[in-house]
Amino acid sequence: MVRKSDEKTVMRKPAPFNGTGEISVRSLLNGDEEMCHKGRVFCHTTIYPGSSIGYHLHTGDSETYYILKGTACFNDNGTLRTVTAGDVTYTPSGQGHGIECIGEERVEMIALILYE
Repeated sequence: MVRKSDEKTVMRKPAPFNGTGEISVRSLLNGDEEMCHKGRVFCHTTIYPGSSIGYHLHTGDSETYYILKGTACFNDNGTLRTVTAGDVTYTPSGQGHGIECIGEERVEMIALILYE
């Protein structure tokens, strides 16, 4: 399968989990079936300046972010850390996280959610 750039679903929406502002989500694989029933999200996410994905817990799945661009404050289960391009975050089942764009430049990242 090849999914060309112009074939990806792009959705701009309010930031989830009581976050602030807006985000854009570009699906790279479309859901559970394309992920061999091992996960539910593989996407390229943009967090705009002044926006955030609110803190939330993971139950039955994990989430990994690979930061492509920008500077963000990552809430790692209550510990705040600055992340930039090239950094990877991992939140296992039973723990929580959130992320906020803290620079003038938008944050772009790959997000991957896999089932336990």
